[in-house]
Amino acid sequence: MTELARLAAFAVAAILLAPQPASAGPDEARFRADADAFIRRAMDQVGVVPGLSIAVVDGEDVVLTAGYGLADIETGVPVTADTRFYIASSTKSFTALAVAAMAARGEVDPEAPLTTWSNVPGAPTDLFANVSLTDLLSHRSGLDNAPISFRAAFSGDHTPEGMQRLIAATGARPDAPHGTFRYSNAGYNIATTLLEARDGRDWRVMVREEVLNPLGMADTTGWISGARTDGAVIAAGHLGYPAEGPILSPLQKVDATMQSAGGLVSTADDMARWLEVQINDGVLDGHRVFPVGLVASTHRPLATNESTFGPYTRQSYGLGWQIGRYGDDVLIHHFGNFSGSRAHVSFMPARRIGVVVMVNEDVVAGGLADVIANYVYDWHAGRPDLEAFYDAAVGELVDRRDRGRAAIARQQAERAARPSMLARPVSAYVGTYESPLLGTVRIAERDGVMIVSMGVMEAVAGAFTEAETVRVELAPMQGQPIQFGGDGAVADRLVLMDETFLRR
Repeated sequence: MTELARLAAFAVAAILLAPQPASAGPDEARFRADADAFIRRAMDQVGVVPGLSIAVVDGEDVVLTAGYGLADIETGVPVTADTRFYIASSTKSFTALAVAAMAARGEVDPEAPLTTWSNVPGAPTDLFANVSLTDLLSHRSGLDNAPISFRAAFSGDHTPEGMQRLIAATGARPDAPHGTFRYSNAGYNIATTLLEARDGRDWRVMVREEVLNPLGMADTTGWISGARTDGAVIAAGHLGYPAEGPILSPLQKVDATMQSAGGLVSTADDMARWLEVQINDGVLDGHRVFPVGLVASTHRPLATNESTFGPYTRQSYGLGWQIGRYGDDVLIHHFGNFSGSRAHVSFMPARRIGVVVMVNEDVVAGGLADVIANYVYDWHAGRPDLEAFYDAAVGELVDRRDRGRAAIARQQAERAARPSMLARPVSAYVGTYESPLLGTVRIAERDGVMIVSMGVMEAVAGAFTEAETVRVELAPMQGQPIQFGGDGAVADRLVLMDETFLRR
């Protein structure tokens, strides 16, 4: 057993000794024992997922909340049901419900053209005249705005005023006209930028006041700094590709990169409340929190999305929710991942059961979240070959892990063998380069090596294949070339993400 596995087993033992609900019947107790054994076995076999948190709700009952493994391999802090995990794009359903709650009170018309209520100077009125909040939140707006999405989620280089100015960069998607589903963060970022400009309320305040406070989700927040001030344990993102074991992701979430399309951390205990209110259309702990039909309205299909994701089929998208099937059962769900974190949030409205699984690795084994969620659903469905099927499923996940590791190692070796394509010494490229759309790129030299940074992102530059280029991974596993320009002794511009940055 690896050191990571031994520490995970220690943390699991602590969970098993925790008090369980007094009302648990024999079936619930058997489920918890079976699920616990499977999760421990799966984590041990996969080996690269440091920590995991799970919540299971059956009707009005919280059947299971638990934590396993480690929140951070460097600190060795164990995961509990109170550990906060980044839920990434699963945030969208919270943002959408907040807007729906405002609409129910008549504070905004979700079907009205954006031009009838938004007041951002420079907004493309020709495009906004035919697009509504519902369009933006269901990914059918036909619009895109890469600068807003990049700054909000990746670089963190923004202010409210700066984001409002970037609204002018919104354009039509040539591959997805208005009314056509095309998933992206931009719709949510545009929607909340416009709402903040009108109301003066940060999206996090909106979600907290409209959703989190009414539900008593006190441990769910969009402020990393606030969570740390409260002394909470936040699971760090990890990358599981190195042969020697997982490492911390170099890109961790901070306040500036927590955004309305993916910007909450939550706990198993809080997410159990979220599942319960979804399954019961706004009723929590026997009390009505939201008006009848409000929560259910976010589950209604609004855009056609015929696709598959692993074992799940998808037919449509609502307000922050994918609507599809797992096997024969309707599954309303939203997953999320970012830089070493992965969240699975789903429920079956007919069977009135829901599952949340959050893990802190997502390069070679983030699919463990889905495997465990599926185990829960199939256990409750009475699948006869349950253990054999899921032993094989974990084996397949291990095979995918090994293939992923091998592919990454091969690619890294190939890149390391490339010769430098720079004609000048590194010092000739050092400087600050600016783009009005994407912000600032800083080039520095450290021990003869080029370091590239944008906002909170930083990476060592490697060789690329064209003259005067380097390759960077500002976001882990997402390599991009930088093309330098200029005829003098120093570079005077660079091109990154198809955008030109001029030396300051």
